[in-house]
Formats: sequence, C-alpha cells, structure tokens
Amino acid sequence: MEHSPYTVSDVMTQTVVAIGQDARFKEIVETMEQWKVSALPVLAGEGRVIGVVSEADLLPKEEFRESDPDRAEQLRRPDEVRKAGALTAGELMSAPALTVHAGDTLAQAARTMAFKSVKRLPVVDSTGILQGMVSRSDLLKVFLRPDEDLAAEVREEIVAPLFGASAHQVTVSVRDGVVTLRGPLHDRSLMVAATRSVRAVEGVVDVTCEVTGPVPTRTGGEGTGPHTGP
Repeated sequence: MEHSPYTVSDVMTQTVVAIGQDARFKEIVETMEQWKVSALPVLAGEGRVIGVVSEADLLPKEEFRESDPDRAEQLRRPDEVRKAGALTAGELMSAPALTVHAGDTLAQAARTMAFKSVKRLPVVDSTGILQGMVSRSDLLKVFLRPDEDLAAEVREEIVAPLFGASAHQVTVSVRDGVVTLRGPLHDRSLMVAATRSVRAVEGVVDVTCEVTGPVPTRTGGEGTGPHTGP
C-alpha cells in the first residue's frame, strides 16, 4: 500500500522555470505566458532564491499608467507606485522570498499560502537553493487518492493498532473521500482518537462514526443463552 504523501516533496513540481534579477519587464511577462505560471522565483549565484515576481507585482505598471502622481491613493501605496516604474526583476520582486522546504508538511505549506495570500511557493533547501515549486493545485492532489487506498490505510495504520484484538469489529468504508467507521462502542475515547487520527490522513475529506452498543458476551453462567430445555 502506498502511504499518504505527508510532505511538500511528495507533490511539488521539480522542473521549475526561474529568472535572474536582471530579467527585463517584457521578458518576465513573456516567460509567464510561455510557461503558464503566475509567479517566478528570482535567482542569484548558484541558484539561491532571493525573491519572487508575481502577476501582482507586474500589474501596478498598468494600474498607474494614467494616474495622477499626487493622488492620495498613491501616497497610501508607495510600494506599488515604485513597482509601476520598475524595469527589472530585481526592482519588481517581493523580497525576501517566501519559501517552504521539501520536508515541510502539506498543512504547513497550506497555512503559509493562506496566511500570505499566495498561490505558489518556491521550495528550497537549507541554503536557499531552489528545489522546486509547490502550488495550491499541488496541495489538492492528495484529495485524488482512491477511496480504496484511503480505506486500506485507515484499517492497517489506525484501526488495527488502536483497537487491537477488537479491530475486526470495526468496519471502515470510504465514499468520495468521506470515511465512515462502524462498530460497537467499548471505549468512547478510542473512537475519539480514531476520528482524530483518520482526519489527519492525507486525502480524507471528512470522518463520521456510526457506533452501536457493546457486543454481548457469554459468561457461561446460569441463565445465559437461549432456553432449550423443557
């Protein structure tokens, strides 16, 4: 069974187009159009990421084309006004670059994108050398995992070790990424732990528990079992 992709290295794109800090404005636009990307890492030296140029960095040149330089709006947005007059990647880029590492979890990368409102992030090593790129769409790939794979992982890596000898009493079904656990409730804390663990599996959309009462057990004492005598 293939395990969940827990880190950025599992989903990132390793073939990455990048530019140098001397790249001209038109060259940047042409590169974005050619490769169908919305942002480009800017490299220096042996491939160290020093910044990122995105479509948002380029738009001020069009936005402020006919603007009055004394407008109050421009005074409130000096960085965008500066970028409107920029000609090279070094002048346009957002720096220092916002990056992630290949070993970061997908949750960490997703939080960074959400908090900083960016669509893609350069992936770098410990020295800042470019390793790849990860985008929002890359992070969503985990939700394409087949239901069968999710069910197998939940059974083998969560239910079996957590419930031990009674694991056979817990059934696991998955439909469209939603995991359903069914079984007798011997220990409520186990179901709570199972739900939490299943929710952490990459590709799981949601978790539901359908529990029943404990399975009756025979003690062999008097009065147990069906009465068959006269």
